[in-house]
Amino acid sequence: MRREAHSPPQPAAIGDRFDSEARRTRYSRWLEQWEHKLAFRTTNRVVRPFEWGEDWSENWPGREMVSAGAEPGDYTEAWNRVAVERSDDFFRYERPRDFALDGKILRFTSPVTTPHPNNNVATALWFPAENSKGRAIVLVPHWNSHQGQYGTLAAIIRSLGISVLRLGLPYHDGRMPPELQRADFAVSANICRTIDATRQAIIDIRCCYDWLESQGFDRLGLLGISLGSCYGFMASAHDARIATNVFTHCGDSFADIVWTGLSTRHVREGLERGISLERLREVWRVINPTTYVPKFAERPRKKSLLIYCKYDSTVHPKYSRRLICASRAAGIDLASAALPCSHYTMGETPFKYMAGYHMCSFLRRYL
Repeated sequence: MRREAHSPPQPAAIGDRFDSEARRTRYSRWLEQWEHKLAFRTTNRVVRPFEWGEDWSENWPGREMVSAGAEPGDYTEAWNRVAVERSDDFFRYERPRDFALDGKILRFTSPVTTPHPNNNVATALWFPAENSKGRAIVLVPHWNSHQGQYGTLAAIIRSLGISVLRLGLPYHDGRMPPELQRADFAVSANICRTIDATRQAIIDIRCCYDWLESQGFDRLGLLGISLGSCYGFMASAHDARIATNVFTHCGDSFADIVWTGLSTRHVREGLERGISLERLREVWRVINPTTYVPKFAERPRKKSLLIYCKYDSTVHPKYSRRLICASRAAGIDLASAALPCSHYTMGETPFKYMAGYHMCSFLRRYL
């Protein structure tokens, strides 16, 4: 996989340059209209109130090291500093003992307990490959994905001799509380609940590798899409077993992505009622991918690819580029690929084939 390169501009006639700029403008406008149409196909987005949600931190490791009498914002900032310094403890868990494969559905009790019983049982779809030679990946989908998505991609990867375990995220599909229509509890204006959901997702991902190991797989990788790539980056930073990574739509700052994203406008509207972007960055430091770049770099044998979109209005390309730069500066072996589309349009023809080519060729080569 070749790293992304930026070629110097080539000499061109003035007329040619102006024509090229006009074409790019028409293209970007057309893409923006298409992106808005795809992003707002559903109108059931709910603006939820801002909440610190300190009660969600009751079972977090290290909570006893922070004064509970502090103002909620100060408490959450102080706890973030402790959690980042002790992140191995924050993402530590007890291995589930009740893995059960029923047909193609794997179920296990999540090591993270929440007030929602449905959410406490993790599920994953299993796509076993013939002659996999110990190769398997965990596919971590996007926010508000549903169980039927990524089956085709999983089948293609399986055809390459790589088994796929497609994890269902916290508060998605059958894990969704009955009062919800969307996976609002995964990312919301409730500060600590969002942290707790992220912690649960990362731990559930790592549990998937426990099961894969128990089935004899020892060449392990990860494919993350959008929110799933943020979860995946942090899981890989804390788990040496994950040797090959493909991250799609991944950026450096969870707070900035939510604050500026096209598809998270309703979340920002709730956040703005109680917090600034500057403080949000501090209280969500523990769930920022870039926070764990140094830890990721401690595992030099990993091979990784980050795919981003040049016109992305949900995870703006500058956030992906910043993560790429920070990772490479730290010595992480990270290739990149930039697609000429936006966030939602990446799932449409022809861009989905471009993305699929990069994903599959990288996994086939390095896993």
